Amino acid sequence: MAAPGAVTAAAAALVQYVVLRGDLARPPRSWPLGAVVAQGCHAALGAAHAHRQHPDTRAYLEMGGAMRTVVLEAPDEAALTALAETLREQSIDHELWMEQPENVATCLALRPYPKDQVHQHLKKFKLLK
Repeated sequence: MAAPGAVTAAAAALVQYVVLRGDLARPPRSWPLGAVVAQGCHAALGAAHAHRQHPDTRAYLEMGGAMRTVVLEAPDEAALTALAETLREQSIDHELWMEQPENVATCLALRPYPKDQVHQHLKKFKLLK
C-alpha cells in the first residue's frame, strides 16, 4: 500500500488538458493576459468540479503539486467548438466555458485523463504561447 500522499504510477500518468482560444489575446480582440488566463481557470475548475466523483479526477486532485496540466491553443472559436463537438461525439468528459453575457466560447477543459486516452483528439493543437 502506498504511503499517504504518495503518487501512484497510474495517477502520475494523468493530465488535464486546457484549450484556450489564442485569438482572444491578439488584435482585434486584444484581451488582457489576466482575462485570458481567467478563462482557462474557469474551464479547468468547471471540468474538475463537474467530474469530481470520477476516480481519475479524484486521483489527480490528490496529487497536489504534482498535478500535470497542458495548455493548448485553438486558433479561434470555430476550432474550439469543433473540438468540443468531437469530444462530445467520443464521450470524452469536458467543459466548454462560455463567457457571459456575450455567450461566447473561450476555453475548453477536459477532466483529468490518462494522456493516451485523449491525446489523439488534441494533437493538432500546439502549446499556447
